[in-house]
Amino acid sequence: MSREFEMCLMGELQFFLGLQIKQGLEGTFVHQAKYTRDILKKFNMGDSKPMTTPMSTNTALDADEDGEAVDQKEFRGMIGSLLYLTATRPDIQFAVCLCARYQASPRISHRQAVKRIFMYLKFTPELGLWYFSGSSLSLRGFSDADHAGCRIDRKSTSGTCQLLGTSFVSWFSRKQVSVALSTTEAEYIAAASCCSQLLWMKATLSDFGLRFGRIPLLVDSTSAISVAKNPVLHSRTKRIDVRFHFLRDHYEKGDIDLIHVVSANQLADIFTKPLEFDAFTRLRGELGVLQVEGVDNALIKGEIESQWTGLIALLV
Repeated sequence: MSREFEMCLMGELQFFLGLQIKQGLEGTFVHQAKYTRDILKKFNMGDSKPMTTPMSTNTALDADEDGEAVDQKEFRGMIGSLLYLTATRPDIQFAVCLCARYQASPRISHRQAVKRIFMYLKFTPELGLWYFSGSSLSLRGFSDADHAGCRIDRKSTSGTCQLLGTSFVSWFSRKQVSVALSTTEAEYIAAASCCSQLLWMKATLSDFGLRFGRIPLLVDSTSAISVAKNPVLHSRTKRIDVRFHFLRDHYEKGDIDLIHVVSANQLADIFTKPLEFDAFTRLRGELGVLQVEGVDNALIKGEIESQWTGLIALLV
């Protein structure tokens, strides 16, 4: 680049737009520890009680129209700050997106849920994403859905994530646009969204000379897989929007390969519902969300590889 542009050497990248980057021989660690401490201080949560998960499994948010209203400006500020943090903290993605649905008319119950996320950040301020330099360039995706999870309109929540080797590069947690009449339909719609993202990544990576065959898409619903593999539309699928059936087309073209994965190994589960501490921390680690400060990179490399041993075996 220096041959084409006038540049000055400023050293290795360490801080950029709130992102802190730590580079080593074994890989790169990206985190927002300073930003996390800043927003805890900004919203007077620095002395709060630490919590081990961002959301309780008993939490069931709704419009709470009878609840006491809170400052909308402050609530939106908290949500906006947390949304920026999800750039390196996918472990809070579901909780933040769920609370963000109530920005138009926030209540005390909604603010308490947001404060719970800050309490979790107080417990884990140093977490970030670890990208292992020796990771293979294999592309795979995971998709999951929580059927009728929204208590207001009974729409389902889709959760997907995409990995390049062992590096967690893309994810989202989003309420579906239509009401799914069954778990199969909700899972099918989520898989279609994941397929769309995988195809976009495949096209983008082809510009760098990377070529992929059938991309594994891991789904924990055998019924949804059967619907995608069945070339005949029947009564159980006629209510599914036509735009989601491109999943079936790309399976037939050989662009993706739908593979069943047991629910315990479904990485996208963390984006669809609150989880117990043990399941939450296990999935968080398998996604590469780790605390690197004070830990030898070689040990982290071994941790990542051991966590992926069982999942990679599913693809062989």
